[in-house]
This record gives sequence, structure tokens and C-alpha cells, in this order.
Amino acid sequence: MRGCVWIALAMAAFSLTRADETTPRNLKLFLLIGQSNMAGRGVVEPQDKVPHPRVFVLTKELTWAPAVDPLHFDKPERAGVGLASSFARAVAEAESDTTIGLIPAAFGGTSLDEWKPGGKLYADAVARAREAMKKGKLAGILWHQGEADSAPDKAASYVERFAGMIAQLRSDLGAEDVPVIVGEIGHFFKENAAINAALAKVPARVPRCALVSAEGLTDKGDKVHFDSASYRELGRRYARAWSALASPRN
Repeated sequence: MRGCVWIALAMAAFSLTRADETTPRNLKLFLLIGQSNMAGRGVVEPQDKVPHPRVFVLTKELTWAPAVDPLHFDKPERAGVGLASSFARAVAEAESDTTIGLIPAAFGGTSLDEWKPGGKLYADAVARAREAMKKGKLAGILWHQGEADSAPDKAASYVERFAGMIAQLRSDLGAEDVPVIVGEIGHFFKENAAINAALAKVPARVPRCALVSAEGLTDKGDKVHFDSASYRELGRRYARAWSALASPRN
């Protein structure tokens, strides 16, 4: 009996050790927040299901897994290719000794006011980021949102509202200097002018922030969401913007 107990305990310890060995460590972490164009609504193609060996995602269950699209789980029936996978791959390829950890927290159809500190979306994002930070350091906040705030009256106050939210988020995560990357909404979106004008002003109001252009990108046919190829290109643009901000000279 003692022998059986010893064997069972040894096997359990071995399993825990193996699980711990396969858990990624020292991750460079990126928080993904905003609405559906951050969550991703592109058609998933075979290339999107091939994981990169140094890119992981924090799952809905708060475990780590190889990152393949769809990364988000906000609306499972709609989730698809987004910008984050190509972003992470670009960063990983540029930094051969870096392992990336993505933290999906975006939710489709949400307005900036729904991301106010104290609200559910904000609280969930902070909780998920803090859990992820047990395995690494926050290196960036990626934001894509604005369609829900495209009306001129909402766009007029967007910069100040966004700056306030980001300041509190940085403080709550103990990452006051972390780069923030925001993207234009698609130029194909009917009411893009006012909100893209507001987004263009964000970097002047938010320290260590960069804007990514959506120039030349195309929609999936609904005049709201990017198509898969455009999501991948947008992710590469986010990567270039993040790399410029993260450079030691900056």
C-alpha cells in the first residue's frame, strides 16, 4: 500500500513539474482592448491556425495556450482573425529572444464610456492583465475602438475621455510608462471623419502613444470590419508603431 501511495505521489509531482515546464515564462505582454475590430471579425484561414513557437495567448479560463485565431471570445459565433496575431508574430520575428503573451479583453459593439474605470469591461481587463503579469511584464496596450463613438458629439469629447481612462489603466497596472498604440477606424466606415480626427489628436494628449493609419485597408463587405488580409496588415503596422515607441532612443 505504501508503495502504491508513493508511486501516486511521485506521478502527481512529475505531472505538475511537466506542466510547470511547459508554462511560458518571462513574457512580453500586450493587453488587447477596444471593440470588435480589436477582437477580430475576419475569416479564419489555414495560415491563421499555425502557431508561432514564441507567441502565446491568455485564454478565457486564464491559462496559456499557443496563439491561433480567433484569440478573442467576446462573441464566439462572430470571433475571427484580428490584428493581434500578426502584431505578435512581427514583434517576435524582430526580437529573436522574446516570447510574446497576448491578453485578449476586447468586446464587440462597445463604446468608450463602457470602458470607464469601475465598469465591468475595465475591471475584467485589469484582472486579466494582472493574472498575465504573473508570467511577465506588460510591454504595451493595443487599442482599437471608435465606431461606437463616431457621432460628432461623442467624437468631440473622445480625446479627453480616452486620456483619462488610459491614465487610470496605466496606474492600476503599475505601468505608467507602457506604450499605447491606437488605430484609425476603417476609412470605409461611413462616419469615420469625426472619430478619426479625434484619434489623430490622441498621441498629443497621451504620453508614449502612437497612431496607426488605416489608409488603404479594405472591409469584409460590411463597411464596418476589416477583411482578414487587412487585419494582418494592420497588425504589422501596430508592430512598427510599437517598436518605434519601445526603442531605447525613445
